[in-house]
Amino acid sequence: MKKKNPKQIAALVCVVILVALYLLTLIFAIADFPGWQRMFGGCLVGTIALPILLWVYIWLYGKIKDRHTIASFDIGGPEHMDEKEREALNAKAAKADWKK
Repeated sequence: MKKKNPKQIAALVCVVILVALYLLTLIFAIADFPGWQRMFGGCLVGTIALPILLWVYIWLYGKIKDRHTIASFDIGGPEHMDEKEREALNAKAAKADWKK
């Protein structure tokens, strides 16, 4: 089994929390639980806030580890880099492969 990295674990946790929020909100609404409207409002906030927090986590992880991530600001990836940046990226990747 392939080892999960922290970004994958954080994404999975985010998905599980969102699914649990949706299911609990649905159950509370069907059962006419008092305060289900507040639960629905919390679900809406969570739907927006959790993915944003996950993106910030992935971005910070990339900055701390000095790696390019999906949350990096350089849209387009290596094909839009100049030659010097591309060489530096290739050297960094070769160094990482050598360490393994």
